[in-house]
Amino acid sequence: MKDNPSSPELVTFGCRLNTYESEVMRSHAQNAGLDDAIIINTCAVTKEAERQARQSIRKLHRKHPNKKIIVTGCSAQINPDMYGDMDEVARVIGNDKKLDASTWQSMDGAKVIVNDIMSVKETASHLVEGFEGRARAFVQVQNGCDHRCTFCIIPYGRGNSRSVPIGEIVAQVRSLVEQGYQEVVFTGVDVTSYGPDLPGAPTFGQMIRRVLALVPELKRLRLSSLDPVEIDDDLWRLIAEEPRLMPHLHMSLQAGDDMILKRMKRRHLRQDAIDMARRARDLRPDMAFGADIIAGFPTETDEMFENTLNIIEECDLIHCHIFPYSEREGTPAAKMPQVDPALRKERAARLRAKGEQQLSDFLKGQVNKSHQVIVEKNNFGRSENFSPVRVDGEYEQGTLLSVRSYDIENNVLIAKQNL
Repeated sequence: MKDNPSSPELVTFGCRLNTYESEVMRSHAQNAGLDDAIIINTCAVTKEAERQARQSIRKLHRKHPNKKIIVTGCSAQINPDMYGDMDEVARVIGNDKKLDASTWQSMDGAKVIVNDIMSVKETASHLVEGFEGRARAFVQVQNGCDHRCTFCIIPYGRGNSRSVPIGEIVAQVRSLVEQGYQEVVFTGVDVTSYGPDLPGAPTFGQMIRRVLALVPELKRLRLSSLDPVEIDDDLWRLIAEEPRLMPHLHMSLQAGDDMILKRMKRRHLRQDAIDMARRARDLRPDMAFGADIIAGFPTETDEMFENTLNIIEECDLIHCHIFPYSEREGTPAAKMPQVDPALRKERAARLRAKGEQQLSDFLKGQVNKSHQVIVEKNNFGRSENFSPVRVDGEYEQGTLLSVRSYDIENNVLIAKQNL
């Protein structure tokens, strides 16, 4: 789990799935002898993410003028010519092609290698030997999305939903556990849509139950974003009965107002999110929730915004990821009446402040309690419910510690090892 000094440099923007795919590319590029390359794995969720990627490319080229800069990821898939026209870029590789080992074997030929992502029918398993510099490992169980939320451009970067067969997920998890990883995160674009494209149409919960049964050595499992109305019966049973499934769920919420949710073309209403949080906590009282929320979606009035602000408290959200709405060309929302950008930022700031207060209040109730923490960098770690914890002393990254918290600093629990 230590950095390899001969690895190509990787700069990853965006989601956990990109983190996983960066490790696949690291292995492919290293095997192809591209140790001197710089790979930029881009995100297309917001215009700001794309701006940051272009800024990073220019900065890295100035710093390393003799290194090949290879750009890939969702932004490269959606806007290949934008990067292909940059003199600093040696090659642009699409989201499907970036995971194919043969793509990395030669830097000759066309500068832009991007295919029709909608034509991709399968998500192959890519065994990752480890995650450099990380205490937890990410495993891709699904890719793409069949839904078309009006604000989202990601399906055009990822394609339609495809699931990884259970046997391949088991092999990946077993390999990572054998390397010493004690926590695995299942990730994808729309993980609750897992299964219908596979033989027997297993549900997401059935897949998780199977993996946990076949890899009993796995200590901790986390899940990436869940749609509030897409949790299947098996997953509900796991929430209630399986201690290795961490008491921390992240909702793909986006808003707390029904009219905005309908205009977003989401699959849930505000009460669905509230009911999901209540049911999960009834089954698992120590459950903590996070959520993704967009501030300033087109047509959002003050009253609609207040509904979203209030749902943070109604669902008792602890870990909030807040984004000001960003227009994506080609999406229906970009054609709707827009909220002033300054007001979007103001609303996002209010949502973040609310989220920080929620986290602060929650952490106060975690003081003088015991926690199981996996140590990351600088003795920072996360407890079972994803509370941030800094542990007194020096410990090797990846160590699973039993600790007791005794204080809070800057919304981080301070703890010492239980002896």
